[in-house]
Amino acid sequence: MKIGIFGGAFDPVHNGHLLLADQCREQCGLDEVWFVPTRNPPHKEAGCLSPGKDRFEMLVLATAGVPEFVVKRIELDRDDVSWTIDTLRSIRETNPQDELFMLIGADSLCDLPTWREPEAIAKLATIVAVNRGDSEPARVNRLPVDVSDRVRFVTMPGVAISATDIRSRVVDGRAIRFLVPRAVEQLILERGVYSS
Repeated sequence: MKIGIFGGAFDPVHNGHLLLADQCREQCGLDEVWFVPTRNPPHKEAGCLSPGKDRFEMLVLATAGVPEFVVKRIELDRDDVSWTIDTLRSIRETNPQDELFMLIGADSLCDLPTWREPEAIAKLATIVAVNRGDSEPARVNRLPVDVSDRVRFVTMPGVAISATDIRSRVVDGRAIRFLVPRAVEQLILERGVYSS
């Protein structure tokens, strides 16, 4: 199988995430896209994310009815820092025959050299850099040679939705309808996920 690995905070998952996953599935011929919510991202302060239980449940609700979208607890079930390389190694151990694709925003491609073991990441998975249709293409001239030849580009329509804006809207009592799936909106509002 060809599996796309889409990691992130998903705090909350929104329609831009879903569109990105679907464009990668279509343009790369992926059989499945695995959403992997992070527990302890190395680039964020500890405790700054909403509870993993809520983020996981929002992902399950957002992907319901899409058999190609699968939500995995790989990082949520680990206590240590959520390093991408560790997640990919774990997936490779349990899925040795599958071809892995790591889905990232094109803006993250510039930061890839600073990630833990970028060359090993590129050996385990093809890096799929997703560019919004209205933004400049990402530049790969800073990447090590053995990484840059493992990068594939996907373009998606420009969608200006951000999780930060969604959280801010909830705090301010503004609408988030059409930014997130309806079931995710209901969970956020009923549980007061971002209200406090």
